[in-house]
Amino acid sequence: MNGKINIVLAALLVGCALSLVNAQFQARNLFIELGKLEQQARQLDIDWSQLQLDQSTLGTNARIEQIARDKLDMTPLTPARTQYLTEGEQ
Repeated sequence: MNGKINIVLAALLVGCALSLVNAQFQARNLFIELGKLEQQARQLDIDWSQLQLDQSTLGTNARIEQIARDKLDMTPLTPARTQYLTEGEQ
């Protein structure tokens, strides 16, 4: 009877030890994944800041007007070039 109890306890001890090793392995993998995700989050924050800077730079009125003049050959509107239409009576 004593021998059977020792075998059961030994098997239980081995099972607990394997469970502990498995839990540590999973915890280590999760910690590594957490580090990778934190690095990715930092990179996304940097990219977001760069995009906000680009948006503020590219969207300025002076830049848009310069592109309109250079690439589209547009000129500013003057009162002399403006035609006013009036609704005539019928």
